[in-house]
Amino acid sequence: MVKEKFQIEFPIHASVSLLFNYISTASGLSEWFADEVNESNDVFTFTWSGQDEVAQLIRYKEESYVRFRWEEDEDSKYFFEIAIIQDDITNDVALVVIDFEEEDEIEEAKLYWENKIDDLKKIIGS
Repeated sequence: MVKEKFQIEFPIHASVSLLFNYISTASGLSEWFADEVNESNDVFTFTWSGQDEVAQLIRYKEESYVRFRWEEDEDSKYFFEIAIIQDDITNDVALVVIDFEEEDEIEEAKLYWENKIDDLKKIIGS
């Protein structure tokens, strides 16, 4: 199964430190990304409608980004990343999502991320 990389950017009105908490911790992610999130030794278990998906936190930089690899993609180059970018001049903040999906499912995956980021914006009042 070959997946293609895609990237989408979402302007968001929130502080970098607040956003990093929502994208990097089990408690933060459980507020918007999944029904429930548990973490142990950088292994995150995401639960949606009673079904678990496991991902390893493979890289992060404080107040900058998190990168996860799904258990099913363990021996591949595939990952998903949520990064926070801040414009040096305007101080505008955005989240950038990088993910991989099969070509015929990229539009559906983008819609999924749009919905999830909308959920996050509602929670933080953005």
